Amino acid sequence: MAFYGTIAIWLCAAVASLAETPSPSAQGWEKTVTPLPRGNFPNPRPLVATYNFGWNNIVAATGEVKFDQHDGHFQLLADGGTIGIVRTLWKYDVHHRALADVATLRPLTLHQVDITRRKTVTTDATFKPNGVERIRADSKSNQTAKAKTFVFPEEIFDLHSALLRLRSQALHDGDVYRLVVYPGNSAYLATITVSGHSPVTIATGTYPAIKVDLQLHKVTRDGALTPHKKFRHATIWVSDNSDRMLLRVEASIFVGTVFAELQSIRFPNDKSPEPSPSSKGSGT
Repeated sequence: MAFYGTIAIWLCAAVASLAETPSPSAQGWEKTVTPLPRGNFPNPRPLVATYNFGWNNIVAATGEVKFDQHDGHFQLLADGGTIGIVRTLWKYDVHHRALADVATLRPLTLHQVDITRRKTVTTDATFKPNGVERIRADSKSNQTAKAKTFVFPEEIFDLHSALLRLRSQALHDGDVYRLVVYPGNSAYLATITVSGHSPVTIATGTYPAIKVDLQLHKVTRDGALTPHKKFRHATIWVSDNSDRMLLRVEASIFVGTVFAELQSIRFPNDKSPEPSPSSKGSGT
């Protein structure tokens, strides 16, 4: 399955409602956004990774993610879709491409195609210093696609650039970051809390890991905040080593517990073997 029906939202499934983290007030929430310059942690190296996605321990979809540099920009390519019996009930495929600036880790463009039996939806977003412009085309609609603009005085991230910028930070226990994220259709205030450093065991082995919780509030058209109706709580685990790769996501949502978990990873430009899951942490 694809969280929100897109690869981008697969990664956004890590949404937690932390009792110890107060929700930003509906008014004046803009002041809670964290100024987040690029951190000192080294950039990720090119990689190709595969993930399983599903709910209630049932694998419902698979996806492949490729990260590299293209024409001087960081590029994320993600392709996936439902499989097995789930596909007989719900045929879904997604293709996602996102570009980010290498120096600043700011988002540049986002292109996504969502394909179901009934229709194809294409989303294109262009990120600017003070906002984002999005165009969405629906194959079943006879109307000409119109641009939608979201303006905000602080930085706005897509999920690719948000992960890159957060990954560059120190990520000490208890660190809290609040970012405005635009996955492709609407804006959200994301509150990210580093809740601990401890090992996690997944399909590819046991890794030293950084445990991260995240809370989302939707930004309405009039600039107010509203709770997310579908997500309840979730956790992300990122490897605590020089790669800081996404290992696992768990989220409790309206249909049960959904997950994404790393199944394989390789580094095309590195002739050395894949790092051992038991390698030491990054010292954060």
